[in-house]
Amino acid sequence: MQNVIERVLNVLIYLLESTRPVTAEDVRRTVPGYADQSDEAFHRMFERDKDVLRRLGIPLELVALDAWEVDFGYTVDPEKYAIADPGLSDEERAALSLASRMVRLGGAHAGLNGLLKLGGVERGLGFEPFGADLGPEADVLGPLFGAVTERRPVSFHYRGNRRTLDPYGVAHRRGHWYVVGSSADGERVYRVDRLSKLDVGEPAQFKRPKGFDVKAVLQAQPWEAGYDEQIEASVRFDADVAWWAGRTLGKTVKKGPLRTTIPVSNRDAFIGWILSFGPSAEVIEPADLRAEVIARVDAALAGIAS
Repeated sequence: MQNVIERVLNVLIYLLESTRPVTAEDVRRTVPGYADQSDEAFHRMFERDKDVLRRLGIPLELVALDAWEVDFGYTVDPEKYAIADPGLSDEERAALSLASRMVRLGGAHAGLNGLLKLGGVERGLGFEPFGADLGPEADVLGPLFGAVTERRPVSFHYRGNRRTLDPYGVAHRRGHWYVVGSSADGERVYRVDRLSKLDVGEPAQFKRPKGFDVKAVLQAQPWEAGYDEQIEASVRFDADVAWWAGRTLGKTVKKGPLRTTIPVSNRDAFIGWILSFGPSAEVIEPADLRAEVIARVDAALAGIAS
């Protein structure tokens, strides 16, 4: 299908750029995709491609090349092909300019060329965006959104491992896009800009849970939804910070220290939060998580000393 679309577009470009009507043989010699075909195959392909152009509303015309009407050629009148002037008001052009600057794809002004063709922009207005720049994630977001709507499982590389996910939704939070879904290990959240080599499976392979709320998942504590195996961390908070830790964790804290268990699925996020309390928070168990916290502190102290 991609070859057909590319060939039809090449035919259209050739006809628009040609200064004279072109014959079928001209098309065969000039447009890629036809030259290696037999006469019969070429005529079948060309007839189908002309039909596609006409169904798309392209004003493809067959005109005589001489006064005796012996030879004929194909042409597309650029004036007839161009869209009619919609007669936009200044307010409507301003609204379109505003919309075109809301999102940038990979840093490019996606709507600029089309906007100029519709009559330009309002005076004094530049093209600085004030919406989201999708950046390098733009190439992945499209297939991910498609996988969500068509219920296609996806697989990808993430932190050195191959992951498989039934994607329930994609959402933006704190400057990053996240895909949320279910895996063999339970509910998981992945940052889109950190995944690579995305593969999309067949449609209708899973059911999204009724009432599933992507935003609610992302509004959970950052260490509760992640890619690591879930563990229970036992933590002790000194009395001077216990009230704040309890407020974050949704726990009622009386006077004195707080010792509690916290479910952790994202070790990096959890360690970063614990370290924000300084020496007033201590990870008791499990031993490997405690060792990671100590190693992170030692590395920070070594960096300061050097």
